[in-house]
Amino acid sequence: MNNLDTSNSNNYEYTTKHLELHILGGIKTNKLESLRITLSIQKSHLPAASSQREENYNNILRHTLDLYNDNQVEKFVRKVAERLEIGTSVVRRTLQEVTKELENYRFLLIQQYEEAHKPYFKELSATELRAAEAFLKKKNLLQLTNELIGKAGVIGEQTNRLLMYLIFTSRKTNNPLHCISLGSSGVGKTHLQSKVSELIPEEDKIEITVLSANAFYYFNRTELQHKLILIEDLDGAESVLYPLRELQSKKRITKTVVHKDA
Repeated sequence: MNNLDTSNSNNYEYTTKHLELHILGGIKTNKLESLRITLSIQKSHLPAASSQREENYNNILRHTLDLYNDNQVEKFVRKVAERLEIGTSVVRRTLQEVTKELENYRFLLIQQYEEAHKPYFKELSATELRAAEAFLKKKNLLQLTNELIGKAGVIGEQTNRLLMYLIFTSRKTNNPLHCISLGSSGVGKTHLQSKVSELIPEEDKIEITVLSANAFYYFNRTELQHKLILIEDLDGAESVLYPLRELQSKKRITKTVVHKDA
């Protein structure tokens, strides 16, 4: 059985009894409606006279085509058959086989990508859950929380660090709080936000340096729900201040655009 060799991501190899194919540059996974490849094809290096091997080695056909475009494939089949002096049925069958192999491999790549980028959610063990519940029931909860924030590495700013942590924690509520850190340059605004945000699970926060005017409209309906949005500097968010205010007050934003229909 002929298998697709994908050990070299920039040069897949597919070899049969009659033909040797190389898919140069791999395949793209973002357009499933087409299977566009750059292909080099030649006769397989079978035992033959020295002159014949040299001729086979030099007679290589390189072409870019969409394997889902039947007209392109048929023209290519005839061209290969003529150039390599081989039957069209052999070439056609080989291309059909490699198309199927590439399809399967592309779906495998997509599956691997989705698995690697699947959102991670930490689940507390039963022991951790009991410890957390016991801690939350203590009378001096805020004082103990502030002490733990300090032990975590947020030194000084006792009032501001606790206030900021409580605001960040409010992301879990239906009416979350918001904060802006004001102060002269170099007093530690960014440092405080950065250190306190380290106490928030990675999957619950979105850190942004610069936002384009339409950035918030590209998130899906629930992607920002119960998320902590950290904007490093107000200069990087001037273009989205209006939709940001709407999100804060109305909890949703809408945008109407014109598009052509039939």
